[in-house]
Amino acid sequence: MNKHHYVAIMAGGIGSRFWPKSRTSYPKQFLDILNTGKTLIQWTYDRYKRFIPEENIYVVTSAEYAGIVKEQLPAIPTENILSEPSRKNTAPCVAYISFKLLQKDPEASLIVAPSDHMIIDIEAFEKVSKQALDFAATHQSFVTLGIKPTYPNTGYGYIQHETAAAAEDVYKVKLFTEKPKLEMAQTFLASGDFLWNAGIFIWQAKHVVKAFEQFQPEMYDLFASEKEHFNTPGEQEAIDRIYPLCSSISIDYAIMEKASNVFVIPASFGWSDLGTWNSAYDNLEKDYLGNAIAGENVMVVDASKCMISAPHEKLLVLQGLDDFIVVDTKDVLLICKKEKEQEIKEYVAEVKRNKGEKHL
Repeated sequence: MNKHHYVAIMAGGIGSRFWPKSRTSYPKQFLDILNTGKTLIQWTYDRYKRFIPEENIYVVTSAEYAGIVKEQLPAIPTENILSEPSRKNTAPCVAYISFKLLQKDPEASLIVAPSDHMIIDIEAFEKVSKQALDFAATHQSFVTLGIKPTYPNTGYGYIQHETAAAAEDVYKVKLFTEKPKLEMAQTFLASGDFLWNAGIFIWQAKHVVKAFEQFQPEMYDLFASEKEHFNTPGEQEAIDRIYPLCSSISIDYAIMEKASNVFVIPASFGWSDLGTWNSAYDNLEKDYLGNAIAGENVMVVDASKCMISAPHEKLLVLQGLDDFIVVDTKDVLLICKKEKEQEIKEYVAEVKRNKGEKHL
């Protein structure tokens, strides 16, 4: 293992599209969504400790989740759990870990990754991650991992790349594009030069800090003015001063779409961002009628192609539904057509307006 290799696992999201199982107080990255015996963040940590020194694995999360992280990842040093005082999207998170590591190790190479994705082929993932770390260090560039699309998904962002390789299996990025409409997604798929954006970024800390100076000078100045406090007892107080002044912006918009030295490695390692109940359905075993069932006491009668999640101790009998999401918890029952799952966020907003925050 390389002592200059680090990973920052981003674990501050609230996972509202997995409501009502995912709650603000205990979001999806800390849940065993697929009944595997491990939570999503535990799978993520285990993936990286295969090739990143454990003392170099960091988790960046909301202050309210720091205790849950320590509980679920007991091996992680407490000082490697970085607490964000407020949710400001991914750019401030990346600035924080990059400035911190640059102070500690000027040669630090960093992977920034979500905590709640599923990856099946661990060996293929390790191989492409190491390739990305090597390329980023030797070419002073930013690298992202792109997933070869298998169907026209409208819930993912896409990356368009040059057709000629810059190095073996590494391509220069032409364009990042947000979640497209179906017709556009079909066009992307047919073109052959578009990949799904997995949201995994690789670079050297010194280069991304320079990019902040160039493309996000206000945010750069905030972190630079407090950098002497990083890796000291005053770090949290410094971060508490910085974050309220940061704009809320994603790293994609802040840096990746503006920089010229961005490359992508097309990969296939059984990836899913597990962003929705439909993606959970795709990754769970089905019964002979196509129902995916997460719960030990679920009985299905004349129902097909449903995504069903219920507490193990609760008996749930389902009859006559076709293509539905059924999620039962101790205080909320959600019954929703699978085709309407993108609207679950809107239902959560309605619940907040009409019933307050008790059920969120």
